[in-house]
Formats: sequence, C-alpha cells, structure tokens
Amino acid sequence: MSAVTVSNISPSTTQEKLHEFFSFCGNIKSIDLKSDGDSKPSAVVTFEKPSSAGTALMLNGGTLDGEHLHITSDVEFNNHHEQSQHSSSPFEQSDKPRAGIAAEYLAKGYKLSDHILQRAIEIDNKQGISKRFLDYMRGLDTSVGQKALGPDQTVSGKLQSTIRGAQTRAKTIDDQKGYSKIAHEYYSKAISSPLGKSVFDFYTNTSKQVRDIHEEARRMVDHQPATSSAAGNAAHATSTGAAGPDAQPSPATQAAPTVV
Repeated sequence: MSAVTVSNISPSTTQEKLHEFFSFCGNIKSIDLKSDGDSKPSAVVTFEKPSSAGTALMLNGGTLDGEHLHITSDVEFNNHHEQSQHSSSPFEQSDKPRAGIAAEYLAKGYKLSDHILQRAIEIDNKQGISKRFLDYMRGLDTSVGQKALGPDQTVSGKLQSTIRGAQTRAKTIDDQKGYSKIAHEYYSKAISSPLGKSVFDFYTNTSKQVRDIHEEARRMVDHQPATSSAAGNAAHATSTGAAGPDAQPSPATQAAPTVV
C-alpha cells in the first residue's frame, strides 16, 4: 500500500488543501481526513506509486497552514522510479528529481526547511534521475540547441565551450524568433534562456547543493505572473531559506509545472 499518515494538521486545513500540497509528490488515489475531538486532525494519503509516498515522507516537517506536518509510514519506500507502460506524457510528476519537486514547493510559496531540501538531494544521489526524465531533458537540450545555436548543437555542449558568446547568441535569437514565447511549458522556456545550461545541469545531474534548489525556485518564480502572491512568498523563501509564516500557493499558481 503506497500510503502515508499525516498528523499535526491544522484545524483550518481542508482536504482540498491537503490534495494540493501532496499532489507535487505524484498522483493521489485517496485522502482520508479525520478529526478526533479536541486533537488536531490527521489523514491517510494514498498514492498510486510507492515512489510518490517516498517523496511525501521526504516532506516530514513541512509547513501547511502554520503547522509542521508529521508525515510517517510503517512501510519503507525505496523511491525507485516505476516504469509506466501506459502514460501518454514524456514523464510523470513522480519521475522528476526530488530536488526539482522541492524547488516547485518553494516556488509556490510553501515552507520547507533546508533539512528537507537536503533530504531531496540525498534521495537523488541514491536513486539517480529517472530515464524518462533524462530522455526528455536531453531531447530539449538538442532541439533548443539546434534552434538557437545551429545544426548539431546542444545547449549544454555549446555553453560548455563558449559560455558567454553562446548565451548572448541564444538569448538574441530566442528574442527574435520567440522560441520561449511559443514554448508552452516551463522546461522549454527555462532551457531556452541564457541560463539554459544551469537549468539542464540542475535536472540531469545528482550533484546539487541546497542553494541550487533555492536558485531553481527563483527561476520558477520568474516564470509566474508578477501579481501572484505565491511568487512574492517564494521570492522571500528563496532568499531566507523558508517561505513566509503561513505561505500558501495562490489558486492561479498552485499546480506544479508539468508537460502538456
């Protein structure tokens, strides 16, 4: 059973808020939220995949509605990536690096301590990056490189050899031809930017630091509407190591970046 038990939930937290919080981990099958008299509510969150439950355990101590969630399970999840034979998308939420998922939480205004971010890094170091996610990012590396830099070029390869010149050329051509503007999801836009190599490295290498997660969260915030209250919270979060006291994602930006 791919389930975790969540306790110390704020009385103001609804099932919908729990679903929003844990949806970053992967597809959720059910949430059983219970309130027992004067004690704080608890819930059992059941996921479709064991790796999603493992990611949820990584979030133990995260803050929701001002309370530090206690997330436990009697089962030890190994966080290995399961292969899906029926997915129509290049990858699923559960295929993403855990450091990337942690950055999504920060970018949406949730409060995660640096200890939680370190757990995410340790999971990535132990399990590596899923083949489906790597294949997707490598495909972007090639396609964006060819469009911005010329035939047989990649963002990562070109920037390694001539960083400053290639960055300038990639930015200029992207502005002229609008590759970022016509890209309809986060990863294409991010890898098309002058920081494309940094984005590529973040998602394809397991060697990361806590500061790298904060930097990726800032990049995500830059792709959110300027009027988003969550973006303001996340900007504060990535400069101080935590989000505001009761930071919550705004309804307009609560979904994690996904492939469409």
